[in-house]
Amino acid sequence: MEKILVSACLLGSHVRYNGSYRLNNHPVLTRWQAEGRLVQICPEVAAGFSTPRPPAEIRGAGDAVLHGQGQVVEQTGNDVTALYLEAGALALELARETRCRYAVLTDGSPSCGSSFVYDGSFSGKRVAGRGTTTALLEANGIHVFSEDNIDELDDLLNGSAGSAA
Repeated sequence: MEKILVSACLLGSHVRYNGSYRLNNHPVLTRWQAEGRLVQICPEVAAGFSTPRPPAEIRGAGDAVLHGQGQVVEQTGNDVTALYLEAGALALELARETRCRYAVLTDGSPSCGSSFVYDGSFSGKRVAGRGTTTALLEANGIHVFSEDNIDELDDLLNGSAGSAA
């Protein structure tokens, strides 16, 4: 049975920067949880961030951060790039240990975003891009889906979509 790495906040854990969660009651996610497929992680909490914590955004994109050409900063101005890189490494380690080839992560997060992140200005402006954890997972062959694309992953796992990316 295929294991799937999933953002803990999507399963109801209060781990987001503001102490909240982003529970996703998608029936497929509920089924996967009942089947024992899900491996949950909050990369930021795994790396030692507290909950709550100051909001953080990427200046650049996750891919740029991985190559030393971007940074993750908190709204306070504190550079937390190193901790975000550690968060990605911990998520990758867990995915490898549990043989996850797929992940469902929370879009918009500077760590978990897969289609968009915020631009680093703390003005609410979204930009196309990936978070640091998503960029690292994808660079290592783990395909990341947002919470809005759970059906696409389910189709892929059930063989009703094209071959895995």
